[in-house]
Amino acid sequence: MHIVVAGLNYRTAPVAIREKFTFSDADLAPALKELKETKSVMECVIVGTCNRTELYVVVDREHLCDHYLRGFIEKWFGVPREQFNKHLYVYENEKAINHLFRVTSGLDSMVIGETQILGQIRNAFLLSQQMKTTGILFNTLFKQAITLAKRAHTETGIGENPVSVSYAAVELGKRIFGSYDHKKVMIIGAGKMSELTVKHLYSNGADKVIVVNRTLSRAQELAGKFQGVASSMDKLLDYLEEVDIVISSTGSSEIVLTKDQVAAVLQKRRSRPLFMIDIAVPRDLDSSIGELPNVFLYDIDNLQSIVNNHLQERRKAALVIEDMIEEEMAVFEQWTRTLGVTPLIQALQAKASSIHEETMDSLMKKLPDLDERELKVIRKLTKSIVNQMLRDPVIRIKEMAAERDGEEALDYFTKIFALEDQLAQQEQVEKNVNRQQEVSETRDRWKEEILTKVSLKPADALAKT
Repeated sequence: MHIVVAGLNYRTAPVAIREKFTFSDADLAPALKELKETKSVMECVIVGTCNRTELYVVVDREHLCDHYLRGFIEKWFGVPREQFNKHLYVYENEKAINHLFRVTSGLDSMVIGETQILGQIRNAFLLSQQMKTTGILFNTLFKQAITLAKRAHTETGIGENPVSVSYAAVELGKRIFGSYDHKKVMIIGAGKMSELTVKHLYSNGADKVIVVNRTLSRAQELAGKFQGVASSMDKLLDYLEEVDIVISSTGSSEIVLTKDQVAAVLQKRRSRPLFMIDIAVPRDLDSSIGELPNVFLYDIDNLQSIVNNHLQERRKAALVIEDMIEEEMAVFEQWTRTLGVTPLIQALQAKASSIHEETMDSLMKKLPDLDERELKVIRKLTKSIVNQMLRDPVIRIKEMAAERDGEEALDYFTKIFALEDQLAQQEQVEKNVNRQQEVSETRDRWKEEILTKVSLKPADALAKT
């Protein structure tokens, strides 16, 4: 079996393309079911976010999976493959595993080290488990990826350094206030960056938002998003007396607040600290305001400098996580090498049991006078001999399978004990079981479709048969 991932992300496809290949929450379950029924697919997980859509699959025929996956995407989204082929990436085996580990750890995100993707991967995996589209490989691999990401975030602290201007502003404020609980925020202007910054402040505990803008209707629109207060610019200095945080982004060509204006207001504030963020270019706030006591002024360059420093810290942490990923990949590879041992051991035990039964049958024919007790003792002793003979080979093949040349060891083991026939029989039994299960699932699906078409509840339908 082979592990494959096919997908599109923010690097390979613009948003105009990505938005054509998004799964709604309601679509995910039926999509998983259909993907699982796709030819060659044994296990599957679908990961869908605003920045990526990815299909993770375990397939039995590696060379055909690319064709089948493109066919699934084409059919599900109703988009000819010619329109997405150049945007689609397909990774197999080691590259696919490495990709999953990097995605889950936040190393493949638009903002390196972000933690939201971890929850999204976890939810995708849990849904797949619920839909029974995962098996032994993905149950192990995805749990390992999620555990690795948690450990990476904890041990490296990669997500602790904010790497957006709005987050940097919020973190700076924490150094001043410690907490934003019960803090009042005033937005001067109604720019997108100001709105994003106040969202973060609001989610961190700020409980009152005042929007001051030249156009009152725009102020009312933005204030409504935070259950805040809207005001025109003529009340700016009045509100400056009561707020704790000021975020300014007006687009004005002139200074909005001067040092003298702020100094006059400070006398009424009784030494309460004032945190001011000037995101405007050109600047809204007189740079000399920062010289005033208990005033902490930062402009866009100050914030960008902090972001750049934090990005450097995240990149350093990312290098540590890359090493952790290499270690986890080795662990997973070692585990997968041991998977081939189980059918071999079962085949060896089946062959030994068969030989033992044949020997006992022959013994009873040659010594027909043996009573039940004697036969029981002989059976027990001979079975013990067989088990003791098998014990060391079983232990050794488990050890050898975990080594780098484990596949070769498994082949030698098969040949030495001549297990080809037993393995073939096991494979045939497994195929028969899978075929019976498919027939049963198909029969159930037909019943469900028939009941839906005739608009009968299952109990009503049974009553009429």
